[in-house]
Formats: sequence, C-alpha cells, structure tokens
Amino acid sequence: MTHDHRAALLRAALEAAERGWHVFPLRPGTKRPALHGEASCPRTGVCASGHRKWEQRATTDPDRIRATWSRAPYNVGIATGPSGLVVVDLDMPKNTKGSSEAPSGAATFQALCERAGQHVPDTYRTRTASGGEHLHFTASDGVRLPNTAGTIGELVDTRAWGGYVVAAGSRTPAGAYEALNGSAAAPLPSWLQSILQPAPRAPQAPSVAVAGQSGRYADVALTAEARNVATAQLGAREAALFRAARALGRFVAWGDLPRHVVEQALQEAGEAAGLTVAECRSTLRSALNWSIAHNAGRRDAA
Repeated sequence: MTHDHRAALLRAALEAAERGWHVFPLRPGTKRPALHGEASCPRTGVCASGHRKWEQRATTDPDRIRATWSRAPYNVGIATGPSGLVVVDLDMPKNTKGSSEAPSGAATFQALCERAGQHVPDTYRTRTASGGEHLHFTASDGVRLPNTAGTIGELVDTRAWGGYVVAAGSRTPAGAYEALNGSAAAPLPSWLQSILQPAPRAPQAPSVAVAGQSGRYADVALTAEARNVATAQLGAREAALFRAARALGRFVAWGDLPRHVVEQALQEAGEAAGLTVAECRSTLRSALNWSIAHNAGRRDAA
C-alpha cells in the first residue's frame, strides 16, 4: 500500500467530515467496519461506560480522524443516521449473464420519479465499486427514517439510521468509489420521504379483541387510505398510492381484507387522482406484494 493511497483515504475521510458527515474506519480494501464488536469490547476509552457501536463512534473530529487513519489505510464509512443523511442505493443486477434485459436500480428509480411527475433529483452522487450509484440527501429535521431494502423498487435500497455507505475515495478489489457530482446533498424530496416513512401502526388491540374489531379497523383504514390517494396533489399521487398500498397490505396478509377489494378501491382512487390505469396497477402490484410478504404472521407487531 503506497503512502499516496493512505494519504488519499485520510483526505477522503476529512472531506466527508467537512460536509458534516460522521465517518468511521472500514477494514482496508473492504466494506466491513474495522471497529471492535461487542464480544471483544475492552470497555475502556470511548466504551468505558458500555460498548459503543460504529454508528455511535463515527465522528467529524479531524484530530480523531487523523489519529485513526494514521494507523492503517482504512476505507471510509459514513454513518448515515448521525450525518443527517438518507442515501438511495441504486444497485446493478447481480447476475449479468443472460439477464441483459433486467433493469438497474437507476432505471427503476428514474421510472418511479417519472411516474411521480418528478425529475431525478440533482444531489451529491457517487459511483460504487460495482457500477451502481449512491444518491445522498439530507433528512428533514425531526424525521428519523430506517433503512429499507426493495421498498422503493427492485435494486433500490436506502440507508439512514442504522446504516452506512462507503465514501468516495475508498477502494475494494471490485473497484473504486468515485464522486460523480460533488455538489451539496439536496434535501430529501417530500414525495420520496412519504414512501420511505414507515406506515402508521394500528392501535394495539386489547387482549380480548375479536376478529370483527380488527376487521372494522381495516374497513376504516381502507376508506381513509383511498380518500388520501384520491385527493393527492400532482407530484404526490404515485407516492400516496404506494404508501396506501403498503399500509393496507398488512390487512390482506392478516386476512382482514381481501386483496381484490384493496386493489379495486385503490385503483379507483388512483385513477380519480389522475394516474393512468397502468400506473395504478404497476404501483399496486409491487407495493402490495412487498407489504404482504413482510407482514405475514406479524399481527402482534402492529
């Protein structure tokens, strides 16, 4: 490892910190955190009062960064939550042999933006070692979003609280992470935030609740969600439909609502809002499939 490469990694860590992004070391040439785990925690230093994970130990302090990166040519991890970031991770199809028609995450995200009546946002963007892209956005004050996997679409994930991304300037055997657009991170668009925010949880049912009570709540939720979709404004219609389908999909998974009833109600609401028949069907299919798969057998978590 050359001195120039180690200096470049230190510079990448400092540049990220200058943007206000909290960084921590990744093992040289990898995407894995270089910090000790809980099982091997010495309970000294920053962990004197208890083990601190990488998200808690990420820093913007230039002195701590210089001290850390002087020890080894660590790659640079950015803890997205403490940094106030939401990063949209646009992956490439994993198996390129015989699947040239499979859309990339970037193509899927562009299609979603178009259906929502929006342009692909102009923001700080990096190319990953595998050829994908990371779009960096700043989160709204007071909004704490989780990581997602496939919520937006196939090969489109997000990193927020509990997640991290590899910073530009890092390198793995697959290639380098490079900044494609060095501008500031733009605020997370409201239509995208509405898709990423977890669906509201149903009130905790008392232990003596009967099936009819959950069914009545499901009916009320269906009416409310359909109304929200039908009255959605231009630019927010696709997101409103997506979020409604994801919220109602749990009732389909639990047997409180038939799928065809949900699809018909939201299809009519989406068309009333101005979406095309095809746009409604595509959004409903993907959002309901995801919600049903992730809520099967999980009524106790509602």
